[in-house]
Amino acid sequence: MMSQRMEVYAAQVDALDQGVGRILSALEHSGKRENTVVMFLSDNGCSAEGGQKGFNNPQRGEVNAELGTRDSYVSAGLSWANACNTPYRKYKMQVHEGGISTPLIVSWPRGFSNRRGELEHSVGHVIDLMPTCIELAGARYDTAKAIPLEGISLVSVVTGEAGAGTNDERVLCWEHEGNRAVRRGRWKLVASNKDRWELYDLEADRTEQTNLATAEPDVVAELRSLYEAWAERCGVKPWPIKQAKR
Repeated sequence: MMSQRMEVYAAQVDALDQGVGRILSALEHSGKRENTVVMFLSDNGCSAEGGQKGFNNPQRGEVNAELGTRDSYVSAGLSWANACNTPYRKYKMQVHEGGISTPLIVSWPRGFSNRRGELEHSVGHVIDLMPTCIELAGARYDTAKAIPLEGISLVSVVTGEAGAGTNDERVLCWEHEGNRAVRRGRWKLVASNKDRWELYDLEADRTEQTNLATAEPDVVAELRSLYEAWAERCGVKPWPIKQAKR
């Protein structure tokens, strides 16, 4: 049963890969591939829902349906999620690196001709995709009619322009179901719901193995203050969120 779950998972990845290939082929045949910006990123973190062996959800699928058919609704389970997220810690819904990290592939043959097949290590976030697209389109975001954008354009990062690395010192925050984190430069402060803050130097310890919270109390205090300011500004509520009774 467990091996079949991963077989289905692998088949889904293969189907996705083939689907992306068909899209690119269609762009090629239409003559639009050279001037089309393509951005591809995976979902963040494999899900450990359902415990060690995963779940078979009778509410959304047939209990006895064969795995991989349209009538089945199952999860990979904690065991396979651990393998999928290796070497990073934790899983989807959590904000350690195993729950939030994803690669981003960007391609624009005509516009990004100076960089092909290169690996860029600068930090980005999905909130940066809209500002990036706005810059690429030469459009303008009207802040008088909409709330300010949270993200920044990644165009200079993708093109490798001088000074792009300064984006690495920006402050980024996360919260999901009480799991919370804040990152600035090399430092990341992170905690699972109801747990103590942990501090990691991601330049030296990307897999979050050595907790430096005790050794670096000033860094903890500074990052925690940044997180609390962000949470206040963005209306982050304590988890679980309690609904008012009517």
